[in-house]
Amino acid sequence: MAASSVDPSTTHLALPFFDEAHRALARDLLPWARAQSVDERDDRAACRDWVRRLGDAGWLRYCVPAASGGALERLDSRALVLLRETLAFHSPLADFAFAMQGLGSGAITLAGTALQHANYLAPVGRGDKIAAFALSEPDAGSDVGAMAMRAEPTADGWRLTGEKTWISNGGLADFYCVFAKTDPTAGSRGITAFIVDARTPGLDTSSHIDVMAPHPLATLRFDGCVVPRSAQLGELNGGFKLAMRTLDIFRASVAGAALGMGRRALSEAVRHAQKRKMFGQTLADFQLTQAKLGEMAALIDAGALLTYRAAWMRDDSEHRGEPAVGDLTAAAAMAKMTATENASRVIDMALQMHGGLGVKVGTKVESLYRDIRSLRIYEGATEVQQLIIGKSVLRPAPGRPKTDDAPSGGGDDAKRGASGQKDQP
Repeated sequence: MAASSVDPSTTHLALPFFDEAHRALARDLLPWARAQSVDERDDRAACRDWVRRLGDAGWLRYCVPAASGGALERLDSRALVLLRETLAFHSPLADFAFAMQGLGSGAITLAGTALQHANYLAPVGRGDKIAAFALSEPDAGSDVGAMAMRAEPTADGWRLTGEKTWISNGGLADFYCVFAKTDPTAGSRGITAFIVDARTPGLDTSSHIDVMAPHPLATLRFDGCVVPRSAQLGELNGGFKLAMRTLDIFRASVAGAALGMGRRALSEAVRHAQKRKMFGQTLADFQLTQAKLGEMAALIDAGALLTYRAAWMRDDSEHRGEPAVGDLTAAAAMAKMTATENASRVIDMALQMHGGLGVKVGTKVESLYRDIRSLRIYEGATEVQQLIIGKSVLRPAPGRPKTDDAPSGGGDDAKRGASGQKDQP
């Protein structure tokens, strides 16, 4: 990634969702991100480079809590959103490298033992270990309950057998947070999480997956992979809830990444429109161009407000130690759906405004067009987010009894879809 010649607007930092610590974070991150130059032609080498740079600069400390060397007392959704928004503006691959450190270790933050925290979280925050989150399977994406991977008890641990796919950092990570069935008859209530080190015998991570916007992805195969009893993460058969809690923390940050890409596309469109000469004036002088730029700006701000609201709701509930006001899961779903869909529209309009240059390989809008597409799928496809929101709307208001014609929504079915069809953030 070459240093960017455009910078994102920072006017959103004045919104009441943020406090001075968030504003200082964003102000410090922007010049650092602008100054980086990483050769991203080899996505795996580039991701290693980004993790090292992010770790050395201290930005990965926002992926772990203070007790494990983190920058803040606990994981802060607003900080994650701002970090991902700024990184994605400059380099979607930098955003990917950052996000996977958080998502890949998030379950350990939430449910890990003191020893697991020491062994994994501190190295993640320094960039010494690369993390991965392994939930999806060939036939179990949105429907986590259909998971087929098994974990069977042994004399002193567990034997894992099965397959995970669409795993971000697959073949690159030093460890994987893996979810497997420990009670095959219990559906989503029979899943347990495990920490599996990359060098564990029986784990094959060599099957890499090529995608339209290059990112390190792989299929993982577990062939009688034996892990010690200490590798269990959280409660027995509590893996589904742990996976959903982890995704709830990071779903709003996916929206933040989409905002960063959308803002970059708008910046590129504005710059192009002001420079492109046609019919004796610039492209920006045409009312049609002005109307299109206005629509793009409004789409971005609509997604931004929902994103910042969702992040603030989660942080506020954590700080108060009480349930969030309103439906936090639905708020995160609204943010993820709106920000990713709107950013896709904005990037498409920016590409159209560039004309032939927009589809030329190597231009920024062309790479953004490929980068944004997967965000509408992973960590809960748009259709799954719609389901979550719809069930929330149909759920009776607090204090009002449920009637036969008022579906309850929610529950495992509503949350199950939040897992997404792909573990790449």
